[in-house]
Amino acid sequence: MAEVLHKKPPAPKEAFRHTDVLQGEFWRHVPAYREIDETTFLDHLWQQKHSVKTADELLRTIEGLATPEFIADARTAFERAPMAVRVSPYAISLIDWTDPYNDPIRTQFIPLASKLLPDHPRLTLDSLHEQDDAPVPGLVHRYVDKALFLPLNTCPVYCRFCTRSYAIGPDTENVDKVGLAKTPAMWNDAFQYITERPELEDIVISGGDTYQLPPKSIALIGNALLDIPHVRRMRFATKGPAIMPMKILTHPEWLDAITEIVDRGRKLGKEVVLHTHFNAPEEITWVTERAMRLLFERGIFVRNQSVLIRGTNDSKQRMQLLVKRLGHMNVHAYYVYMHDMVKGVEELRTTIQTATEIEKFVRGSTAGFNTPTFVCDAPGGGGKRDVHSYDFYDRENGIAVYSAPSVKPGKAFVYFDPIDKLSADAQARWVIPEMQDEMIRAAIKKAGIENEELVLA
Repeated sequence: MAEVLHKKPPAPKEAFRHTDVLQGEFWRHVPAYREIDETTFLDHLWQQKHSVKTADELLRTIEGLATPEFIADARTAFERAPMAVRVSPYAISLIDWTDPYNDPIRTQFIPLASKLLPDHPRLTLDSLHEQDDAPVPGLVHRYVDKALFLPLNTCPVYCRFCTRSYAIGPDTENVDKVGLAKTPAMWNDAFQYITERPELEDIVISGGDTYQLPPKSIALIGNALLDIPHVRRMRFATKGPAIMPMKILTHPEWLDAITEIVDRGRKLGKEVVLHTHFNAPEEITWVTERAMRLLFERGIFVRNQSVLIRGTNDSKQRMQLLVKRLGHMNVHAYYVYMHDMVKGVEELRTTIQTATEIEKFVRGSTAGFNTPTFVCDAPGGGGKRDVHSYDFYDRENGIAVYSAPSVKPGKAFVYFDPIDKLSADAQARWVIPEMQDEMIRAAIKKAGIENEELVLA
């Protein structure tokens, strides 16, 4: 046998970190879960019932793990947050309670007053202007051939950074929520609109979160859309696998409902897939692996959409680890979004420059079909733009200008870097309203968008 020449040195041990996921009964370090056996912890109904929704519930759950100062910090932040709070026991058990202030999972779900920063002066509650593109309640028609169907406004957890904080979850001290299509009668209005628009080939079912739809609703919605001849593609969107993967294992009726729609779609020559939302490599455990394996065995294709979040995945190495760990589970990394410009979470946003540097590093780490596209969902309704496809980027003042010729031609869309990431001089300019307008219009002029109509968040 001929000798094989190895021109590259063997991969170091750290190259296999993505295969090393958390094992065992990891939840038992939380006092409230110390006596919970595996069967109980994997019960999705138990997870829902014991999800934390208030500071008092959090205190009872993590008593002995977190300091009184941390609880007080969280209590004050809960009162200011635009989103309601709901955190699953699974997610709570994955938080590093020896350092909760810097934990990437805590960062996503439990606000802390000491971490909050003032909102960027150009923020609005509905930064993507989804309501402007809503022909009927619960349906957003922005792209020519795609619509976003929002049949519910509840989720298994509430992400602090939610782009639909204007509508998702119960009203808070700061936000009266906009109504979505929450009843089958309202769903029919959306189905009627889709039926009358033959250009609509692609429907995203989101909300809210399709994890919260009962099996009969999954069947109703899925079959109604499959029955529309020109609908060719459907995506059921859910954060669930990242924060409650056991539902896939212990709610067979829900899984069967999704499987039946996927199978029927395949027989009709139509694509039905699951879109999910992992943000941190620590969210992936042996429970996740088992759940994703079951989806894979069912022939359910899964794509992931992450959000680039400061303190969670905004380093090159962490994003690379997340992407490779997703691929290891047969979950295709699809998008990494710039954090939308929503209220109350300014400390979670980062810069366009950071995103472009991370994307450059990640590309080449694994196969192209497992490599995400980094996008900016242009504030004002311009849709998703490759993050590096800006027409002009003023790094000094943190202003990126995008155009969307196939979505809303002739308009300029502007994304703003967080002010605390700018120089002291630039931060001072943002204090003066007249200077803000001057900087923005100067950036649009340099972008060279002719006859532009400025659309701001």
